[in-house]
Amino acid sequence: MLGCVIASLNLNAQNMSDMRLNEFLVTNTDDFEDDFGHKNGWIELFNTSYGTVDIGGCYLTDDPGNLTKYMVPKGDILTKIKPRQHILFWADNQPFRGTFHINFKLDEAKEILFVSSDGRTIIDRIKIDHSQLTPNVSFGRTEDGIGSVSGDGEGWAVMKKTSPSTNNFTLDGESASMRLKKLDPYGIVMAVTAMSVVFLALILLYIVFKQIGNASIRGSQKRSDNVTQKDDKVPDHKYEETSAEVYAAISLALHLYREENEAHDYENTILTIDKVKKTYSPWSSKIYTLRETPQLRKK
Repeated sequence: MLGCVIASLNLNAQNMSDMRLNEFLVTNTDDFEDDFGHKNGWIELFNTSYGTVDIGGCYLTDDPGNLTKYMVPKGDILTKIKPRQHILFWADNQPFRGTFHINFKLDEAKEILFVSSDGRTIIDRIKIDHSQLTPNVSFGRTEDGIGSVSGDGEGWAVMKKTSPSTNNFTLDGESASMRLKKLDPYGIVMAVTAMSVVFLALILLYIVFKQIGNASIRGSQKRSDNVTQKDDKVPDHKYEETSAEVYAAISLALHLYREENEAHDYENTILTIDKVKKTYSPWSSKIYTLRETPQLRKK
């Protein structure tokens, strides 16, 4: 049970470690509004994993000396971030407005930190350079979830356009399907690629089954050779030819055995009666009649 508890804690920590600070906006005068109609700075988190991550109990802070400044409330279903999805926190210093309204602003913050639920492990951090962030200009990762987590800003850049709760790098970009359509308008490359994959798979299957068949044949041949070698090791005296005298003695013994059985040597109390077949019956024969046939004598 202790092992299961430790494993579950490690799994939970590993899931939290998949979260990344993805984009933030310091000064908001003409950008997105929160659910109360107010414009404030915001912080975007991104789930880099392919599993749902519950960030309830984790912390957001702008002070490295106080890592537990704002705790994300536990038990809120909205804190369970689905795979490859974003979540937005409003930096308005009004936490009473709900789960996603934190208790500090970014106007004077020098750094943003995302801390694990243990209150000590820093999962991600990024420094804020106010000199390059004008109002309504955000700072974020050039590719979602990709880049440094040490705060040095590697993989980060000033965004051409803010993109809260959506991807950073595909907002103004061209999709892969559109690029493929331009490169291959008639689908010839796609067809050749698909056919190549199919034929390559068939060739690989042929090679695999061929090797399996050869291995089976070699195994059978090896077993046959082993049997032959064992037969060659049998002493020659086991295959000596039997002499004629032995066969004669065996034949004589069998003959005597059969004759003795017919003579009832072992069954001397048995009387054998052979049935005689006759073509007439003595009771119906004329020579055994009681009366002679009368004869007429003429004088």
